Amino acid sequence: MTDRYTHLVNTGFTATLAKRLGLPQPAILRRFRAGDPLVPGPVLVLGPDTHDGSDSDAVAQHLLGLGLDVHRSPTTGTARWGAVVLVLTEIERVEDLSEHVLAAGSVLKQTARGARLLTLARESTADDAPALAAARQAVVGLTRSLAKELRAGATANGLVLSGGAAVGGEGVLAPLRWFLSARSAFVDGQLLTVGAADVVAQDDGRPLDGRVAVVTGAARGIGAAIARTLARDGAKVVCVDVPAAGEHLAKVANEVRGTALQLDITADDAGERIVEHARARHGRLDVVVHNAGITRDKLLANMDAARWDSVLAVNTAAQLRINEVLLASDLFRDAPRIVSLASTSGIAGNRGQTNYGASKAGVIGMVRATSPLLADVGGTANAVAPGFIETEMTARIPFATREVARRLNSLQQGGQPVDVAEAVTFLASPGAGAVGGQVLRVCGQNLVGA
Repeated sequence: MTDRYTHLVNTGFTATLAKRLGLPQPAILRRFRAGDPLVPGPVLVLGPDTHDGSDSDAVAQHLLGLGLDVHRSPTTGTARWGAVVLVLTEIERVEDLSEHVLAAGSVLKQTARGARLLTLARESTADDAPALAAARQAVVGLTRSLAKELRAGATANGLVLSGGAAVGGEGVLAPLRWFLSARSAFVDGQLLTVGAADVVAQDDGRPLDGRVAVVTGAARGIGAAIARTLARDGAKVVCVDVPAAGEHLAKVANEVRGTALQLDITADDAGERIVEHARARHGRLDVVVHNAGITRDKLLANMDAARWDSVLAVNTAAQLRINEVLLASDLFRDAPRIVSLASTSGIAGNRGQTNYGASKAGVIGMVRATSPLLADVGGTANAVAPGFIETEMTARIPFATREVARRLNSLQQGGQPVDVAEAVTFLASPGAGAVGGQVLRVCGQNLVGA
């Protein structure tokens, strides 16, 4: 779907006119294209470096190994910074932040379009001394606030290391590369917690080679984009949707060279049919993406049982039943991944969507409780929570309401279905093996909600 305003204020005479009039000028976001560099310029890595083997040094060495132009202090030059990585895992007091954060601030006016700022910090826990907890939690506020200051399609996000997660481990480095890349274009102001699970280094070009993925609701929109992105990254995809969407479903399945399964996911035997299709056609099952969902919006005062029950049945109860089958299946045992579509409505709520908000909040609770059940086989369950995404559904929103919803985020625009698909595909990849029970918002840092 075209955001005509964003196009106009970035091209030709209308771009100049918009600048003179002081109109908002949302940037054309840097999105993934095969062959593009990881970041659009040199990388500045900042953080305590007072001993051999410091965390900031480990990050710098990793990025040097990728062939990037890495610097350890702000320098003057003609190239604009493509990324700034603030490694704050070793700070102990809020006073320790000053030197490194202000050094990052000194280069923000010299960053490239679509630059990335990424913080790394340790998780704050109730067992920490107050001063240490304050220092660690301060990084959260710093990251989210900075994301609201950046311009030209730049984003700020953070990794929060929990337990014994090591900065030099692939469990941390794979998410770090994803956040620096163009694949995270519409993820802004988010902090992802990374655990200590062992993660094997992956091929970022085709991390899903040899894996079999199921996508529900794959006939159109976000589901179709997810199927295409999983296939791009090497997965064999089973596309699932209701029989009424059969023609579109077949088209997507053919496009990604996968298989189609016409199925109502609310059927009692939906889980068994998914497992048996994967077994019969592909011999394995590694990833299940619960994308299918519906809305039946109404103020609660006017809500009838049919609207309430149908939304909860499709958006939450069906996923729970399918997951029970997956957890019991011998086919779902090789570091499996479950990725569910939640929504910012399930986090912040939305007028007229008590049923939808309840169903998506239920998804968040479900993945939090499901992920530990997969730990013994190296599996994870996570959720992606889209904000305003340009789809056929949002195109039907009245113009004025749509424009307000589209602009109320730090990037001043709606996301594209591929932005959600990139997040789903990352969480489905081997590199996300240390990320479990999390919710990753793809909302451009929507100003409503947490």
